[in-house]
Amino acid sequence: MNTYETKDAFTSIAMGVGNVFIGLVSKGLVLLALFFVYENFRLFTIPVAWWSFVLLFFADDLAYYWFHRISHESRLFWASHVVHHSSQHYNLSTALRQTWSGSFYSFVFWLWLPLLGFHPAMILLQMSVSLLYQFWIHTEAIDKMPKWFEAIMNTPSHHRVHHGSNPIYLDRNHAGILIIWDKIFGTFQPELKEEKVVYGLVSNINTYNPVKVAFVEWGNLLKDAFSTKTTLINRIKYFIKPPGWKHNGTGKMSDDLREEWLNSSLQSQSQFSADAKNDTV
Repeated sequence: MNTYETKDAFTSIAMGVGNVFIGLVSKGLVLLALFFVYENFRLFTIPVAWWSFVLLFFADDLAYYWFHRISHESRLFWASHVVHHSSQHYNLSTALRQTWSGSFYSFVFWLWLPLLGFHPAMILLQMSVSLLYQFWIHTEAIDKMPKWFEAIMNTPSHHRVHHGSNPIYLDRNHAGILIIWDKIFGTFQPELKEEKVVYGLVSNINTYNPVKVAFVEWGNLLKDAFSTKTTLINRIKYFIKPPGWKHNGTGKMSDDLREEWLNSSLQSQSQFSADAKNDTV
C-alpha cells in the first residue's frame, strides 16, 4: 500500500519544522500563562508524585479532547487546526503537519490545570507525552489493535475515522490518548469496512505551499466575516460557529452533511429491499 506522496510528505515536514521554530516563541508565552495562573490563582498545591501524574494524565487528556472537539466546532479554532487535516494522505508524515498559529491561543483549554494546582512543568511534560502517543496512530499499516485496546485507547483505526472527509466520519473521534471521552460525550464512530475512509477536507485546499496551508483558512474566515453585508452579530458568529455556517442559511455544516448521507443511505437500502422483494415475486 503506497500511502506516501512526495510533495505532500515534504509539505507536512515543512509544516512540522515551522511549528517547531514558532514553538520557541509560543511555548514561552504558554509557560508564562500557566505560571501566572499557578502562582496567583491556584486553588491547591498538588505535589509532584506518582499519583498526581496519574490524575494529570486523565485531566490533560480530557482537556485535549475538548480542545480538539472545539477545534472542529468553532471556526476560530478550526482556522488553525484545519492545517492538520489538509493532507489527502494518512501516514506518519501527516502527524507532522502542524499549525503555525494555534499554539498562541489553544492553551486556554489547559488553564484550569494550573488553577487546580498542577505545576506548569508537569503539565507541559504530559502534553508532550500526549503528542508523542498520537504520532504512531497516523498510519494505515495497522488495521486493528486487540479488542480491549480498541475499547479504551485511541488507535490507528479510530484516528483514521477522525481524518475522514466522509459525512459519517466528520467531527468524530477527537481523543488524544483515551477514546473513552468520545464514547462518554457522544462523538465516537467506529471505522466501517463498508465505508472506506477518504482523507482530507470536504473542500480540499489543493496546494503544497506551506505558507498557504498555514493561513488559507484564516483568509477564508476573514473574507466570510467582513466581505459581506451583514450585522456585527453575524460577523462575530463566523468566528464562533462551526465551519460551513453562513449567516444567510445557505451553508452546510458537518451535521447537515451527515444527515443528508444517512437519509441517502436509508433511501438506497429501501430501494434495494423493494427491488429484492420484486425479484422474488
